[in-house]
Amino acid sequence: MIPYELAKQTAQLLDSKKAENISVIKIDAISSLADYFVIATGRGSTHVRSLSDELEEKLKEQGTVPARIEGYRSDSWILLDYSQVVVHIFTGEARDFYDLDRLWADGTKVKWQEEG
Repeated sequence: MIPYELAKQTAQLLDSKKAENISVIKIDAISSLADYFVIATGRGSTHVRSLSDELEEKLKEQGTVPARIEGYRSDSWILLDYSQVVVHIFTGEARDFYDLDRLWADGTKVKWQEEG
Protein backbone atom coordinates (compact mmCIF):
# COMPACT_ATOMS: atom_id res chain seq x y z
CA MET A 1 0.00 0.00 0.00
CA ILE A 2 1.38 3.42 -0.87
CA PRO A 3 2.17 5.64 2.13
CA TYR A 4 -0.57 8.22 1.43
CA GLU A 5 -3.25 5.51 1.23
CA LEU A 6 -1.97 3.88 4.41
CA ALA A 7 -1.97 7.19 6.28
CA LYS A 8 -5.48 8.02 5.07
CA GLN A 9 -6.83 4.56 5.90
CA THR A 10 -5.19 4.68 9.32
CA ALA A 11 -6.89 8.00 10.10
CA GLN A 12 -10.24 6.64 8.93
CA LEU A 13 -9.90 3.48 11.04
CA LEU A 14 -9.03 5.54 14.11
CA ASP A 15 -11.96 7.84 13.42
CA SER A 16 -14.33 4.87 13.17
CA LYS A 17 -13.27 3.89 16.70
CA LYS A 18 -13.91 7.37 18.09
CA ALA A 19 -10.35 8.69 18.20
CA GLU A 20 -10.34 12.45 18.56
CA ASN A 21 -8.42 15.31 16.93
CA ILE A 22 -6.86 13.16 14.19
CA SER A 23 -4.07 14.79 12.17
CA VAL A 24 -2.22 13.46 9.17
CA ILE A 25 1.01 15.34 8.52
CA LYS A 26 3.18 14.77 5.46
CA ILE A 27 6.79 15.06 6.63
CA ASP A 28 8.81 13.47 3.81
CA ALA A 29 10.22 16.83 2.66
CA ILE A 30 11.51 17.72 6.13
CA SER A 31 12.50 14.39 7.68
CA SER A 32 13.83 10.96 6.81
CA LEU A 33 11.91 9.38 9.72
CA ALA A 34 8.81 8.67 7.65
CA ASP A 35 6.61 10.06 4.90
CA TYR A 36 3.61 10.66 7.18
CA PHE A 37 2.75 11.02 10.83
CA VAL A 38 -0.77 10.17 11.94
CA ILE A 39 -1.54 11.69 15.34
CA ALA A 40 -4.70 10.88 17.30
CA THR A 41 -6.08 11.27 20.80
CA GLY A 42 -7.87 8.66 22.89
CA ARG A 43 -10.19 9.49 25.79
CA GLY A 44 -7.96 7.65 28.28
CA SER A 45 -5.31 4.95 28.56
CA THR A 46 -7.77 2.11 27.92
CA HIS A 47 -9.08 3.85 24.80
CA VAL A 48 -5.51 4.49 23.58
CA ARG A 49 -4.72 0.76 23.88
CA SER A 50 -8.01 -0.17 22.23
CA LEU A 51 -7.31 2.15 19.29
CA SER A 52 -3.83 0.66 18.91
CA ASP A 53 -5.13 -2.93 19.05
CA GLU A 54 -7.90 -2.27 16.53
CA LEU A 55 -5.59 -0.49 14.11
CA GLU A 56 -2.98 -3.22 14.31
CA GLU A 57 -5.60 -5.94 13.79
CA LYS A 58 -7.35 -4.28 10.83
CA LEU A 59 -4.13 -3.48 9.00
CA LYS A 60 -2.74 -6.96 9.69
CA GLU A 61 -5.83 -8.43 7.99
CA GLN A 62 -4.67 -6.55 4.87
CA GLY A 63 -1.10 -7.78 5.19
CA THR A 64 0.35 -4.62 6.73
CA VAL A 65 2.20 -5.13 10.01
CA PRO A 66 4.15 -2.58 12.03
CA ALA A 67 7.94 -2.79 12.07
CA ARG A 68 7.69 -2.01 15.79
CA ILE A 69 5.33 -0.85 18.49
CA GLU A 70 6.52 1.36 21.34
CA GLY A 71 4.84 2.41 24.57
CA TYR A 72 2.15 -0.25 24.73
CA ARG A 73 2.67 -0.59 28.47
CA SER A 74 2.59 3.16 28.85
CA ASP A 75 -0.67 4.66 29.89
CA SER A 76 -0.37 7.75 27.71
CA TRP A 77 1.30 7.22 24.31
CA ILE A 78 1.57 4.34 21.86
CA LEU A 79 3.62 4.54 18.67
CA LEU A 80 3.05 2.14 15.77
CA ASP A 81 5.82 2.30 13.17
CA TYR A 82 4.73 1.23 9.70
CA SER A 83 8.04 2.50 8.23
CA GLN A 84 6.72 5.23 5.92
CA VAL A 85 3.76 5.96 8.21
CA VAL A 86 4.26 6.43 11.94
CA VAL A 87 1.14 6.49 14.11
CA HIS A 88 1.07 8.28 17.45
CA ILE A 89 -1.92 7.63 19.73
CA PHE A 90 -1.99 9.79 22.86
CA THR A 91 -4.13 10.57 25.84
CA GLY A 92 -5.16 14.22 25.77
CA GLU A 93 -2.68 15.20 28.47
CA ALA A 94 0.25 13.48 26.74
CA ARG A 95 -0.65 15.02 23.38
CA ASP A 96 -0.69 18.47 24.93
CA PHE A 97 2.63 17.80 26.68
CA TYR A 98 4.54 16.46 23.65
CA ASP A 99 2.77 18.78 21.17
CA LEU A 100 3.90 16.94 18.04
CA ASP A 101 1.48 19.00 15.97
CA ARG A 102 3.53 22.09 16.78
CA LEU A 103 6.89 20.34 16.48
CA TRP A 104 5.99 19.13 12.98
CA ALA A 105 4.16 22.29 11.90
CA ASP A 106 6.56 22.65 8.95
CA GLY A 107 5.01 19.48 7.52
CA THR A 108 1.94 19.56 5.31
CA LYS A 109 -1.46 18.84 6.87
CA VAL A 110 -3.23 16.23 4.74
CA LYS A 111 -6.99 16.02 4.20
CA TRP A 112 -7.96 12.45 5.08
CA GLN A 113 -11.72 12.61 5.46
CA GLU A 114 -13.95 11.54 2.58
CA GLU A 115 -15.87 14.27 0.80
CA GLY A 116 -19.58 14.04 1.23
